[in-house]
Amino acid sequence: MAKTKTIYVCQACGVTSPKWVGRCPSCGEWNTYIEELEVTGGKSTSSPANISLLQKPLMLSEIPIGKTDRFSSSNHEFDRVLGGGLVPGSITLLGGEPGIGKSTLALQVALNVKNRLTLYISGEESLEQIKLRSTRLTAENESCLFLSETSLENILAQIDHIKPSLLIIDSIQTVSTEAIESGAGSVAQIRECTAGIMKKAKAQSIPVILIGHINKEGSIAGPKVLEHVVDTVLQFEGDRNYMYRILRASKNRFGSTSEIGIFEMKGDGLREVTNPSELLLNSEHQGLSGTAVAAAIEGVRPFLIEVQALVSSAAYGMPQRSATGFDLRRLNMLLAVLEKRAGFKLVTKDVFLNIAGGIRIADPASDLAIICAVLSSNFDVAINPNVCFSGEVGLTGEVRPVSRVEQRIGEAAKLGFSEIYIPYANKGIDPKKFRIKINRVKNVGETLKSLFRS
Repeated sequence: MAKTKTIYVCQACGVTSPKWVGRCPSCGEWNTYIEELEVTGGKSTSSPANISLLQKPLMLSEIPIGKTDRFSSSNHEFDRVLGGGLVPGSITLLGGEPGIGKSTLALQVALNVKNRLTLYISGEESLEQIKLRSTRLTAENESCLFLSETSLENILAQIDHIKPSLLIIDSIQTVSTEAIESGAGSVAQIRECTAGIMKKAKAQSIPVILIGHINKEGSIAGPKVLEHVVDTVLQFEGDRNYMYRILRASKNRFGSTSEIGIFEMKGDGLREVTNPSELLLNSEHQGLSGTAVAAAIEGVRPFLIEVQALVSSAAYGMPQRSATGFDLRRLNMLLAVLEKRAGFKLVTKDVFLNIAGGIRIADPASDLAIICAVLSSNFDVAINPNVCFSGEVGLTGEVRPVSRVEQRIGEAAKLGFSEIYIPYANKGIDPKKFRIKINRVKNVGETLKSLFRS
């Protein structure tokens, strides 16, 4: 009869050891030993297999189409990121910082899925704690069952008994199997538990949502193979000091990784933000200098964001540069372009930049709005609140073309803006299609002359 025991294998050279060691005695690498299972005492498998018992290879035309129709989670932002809904038999890994709202999102999905039996397994909370949290969400679902369990063997037995249509596990780091001696959360435990759940889900066509912790580097805790074996990897991002959360996919076998979902954290849970532009813009800043509106795109979704800048004389001799929601190195580059190409001396002044709403953007098309906001604060001249900007600024001061410019223009026109500045190199745009004045500019100097001509 085959027996299993745990061994430790060096991931660098493959040398095995009966116990964990910090430094490999063979290759000298540190912290490379990973716990694995070894099967001993079994029958030899060196003899050739019986070909009649093996699965027959099939052509594409011979493969039957199984039941893979998606079904909605009743959460439009969540479905948008998944590519249209949950796929039977798929494994979705949801990661994010502690307290960002992963469990809240998963619980809302479980309570909103109607006419399907859902099994929500929590290894971090008791049933009483889940009940207390669900009352805050003010949602009920008679077809949703809850279980507080951390044993893989018991979880698989419950799946066979209940046969759910959706399985949610919070979190995979709390699940452990008796076959491995190490504690829950170790690399070997996460790998074996994920493999067991995945095998059961694929066999019974059950979509699974696994919640995963992240380490201090920001990546999902556990072996990297965990992200390889699952079908979808979702990242839940946002600043806990702000109300907005962004859900994005870093891997999706059944959809695009360009879509994002935006949520607003409120007292009764996460609220879907269907039109983020209206929430991220503030109409009360009219007449104040240092603000500009950028037409940005996150994934394939256009929205307008408010850029705030403050320029003041350096009080302590050494000028400060600070950016919230934007790359500080890119801000320094844009300030250097203003000084070298446009002749504005900002080297002796403090420059502070903030992206309103706690949103972090990496779209280079926001460069033009940032430059205009900085100079607006420097001159103490307000920018017309009905004007927005979209353009990437190069090192030579030119305004470079941006992608999906028609989507940006359409979003600005939909929200009632009267003018938009776009790169001159973006050609082929019919101005008659949009109820907005389109100003095409070639470089930073031309933009500033047109904007501050009065």
